[in-house]
Amino acid sequence: MKRREFIGLVGGAVAWPLTASAQQQGKIVTIGILAIEPWPSIDTFRQALDDLGYIEGKNVRFVYRYAKGDNERLPELANELVGLNVDVILTWRTDAVLAAKQATATIPIVMGAIGDPVGSGIVTNLARPGGNITGCALRVAELEAKRLQLLKEVVPELSRVAILFNPTNHYMPLALQSARQGAQMLHVTLAVYEVHDTTTLDAAFVILTKDRPDAFMVPADTFLVSQRSRIAQFAIENKLPSIYSFREYLEAGGLIAYTPDYHDLFRRAARYVDKILKGTKPGELPIEQPTRFDLLINLKTARALGLTVSPRLLARADEVLE
Repeated sequence: MKRREFIGLVGGAVAWPLTASAQQQGKIVTIGILAIEPWPSIDTFRQALDDLGYIEGKNVRFVYRYAKGDNERLPELANELVGLNVDVILTWRTDAVLAAKQATATIPIVMGAIGDPVGSGIVTNLARPGGNITGCALRVAELEAKRLQLLKEVVPELSRVAILFNPTNHYMPLALQSARQGAQMLHVTLAVYEVHDTTTLDAAFVILTKDRPDAFMVPADTFLVSQRSRIAQFAIENKLPSIYSFREYLEAGGLIAYTPDYHDLFRRAARYVDKILKGTKPGELPIEQPTRFDLLINLKTARALGLTVSPRLLARADEVLE
């Protein structure tokens, strides 16, 4: 069964001569990739560029700078890309975008995906971001509240929900604000557990075992997704229903994920890069939001937790893992 949400988007563009030269005949375009870690959607981005005529080794090359999970390295890596005079920087996640913004006000920056660029202070307006930044943003004001709603559909008696919170992630306060708004509407209490490394994750597991919430949720975070197998296994062992922001959690044994279609966002990012390299000013390109969301349910995990997922919710799922 397919479930999709569509939002119409429109926007204008004007010529930007600073980057028009990137399409001069015979020039090899250099695209810098800045991120905390590699992401599967980067392959989608490269394929989309290939479909647009950018052939790696012929007229485009990619320069990668990954922080390997260490956010503090991002400013240094962003400066390296600026020093290489790349034509465009593709980046994703709030901390990486902030590092790129700090490093340059002239090289175009395209966001593959970011929680809330306005709330994070990256731009002031989604329709006309201005400056050198554009791309795709998630609807942070709705996502965590929606995840809580889905969690309550699985656990109707839901009363107290734990949320894992990484204080080093600039996106987290926005995610927590959204979760609290959702909790208020659903008359659910949120318990926040700060986690930023394996030591604090271990400590959170110990406290969660004692506190026994009805369920828990995990917002988007690089460190937390790197610990997905441990988190999903903990949830199963302790009979805790859980909901996540990435598909990877379900593949590790998580119960539910409600996630934007990141591959679609990175295909759009490729189109933005194409427009910019042909002379469009990035600040005049509206920042787009997801039009596709995936609801994923792991029935094997539901059985392990002793849960019965309603046929109605299963019918709305985009994918059911058996």
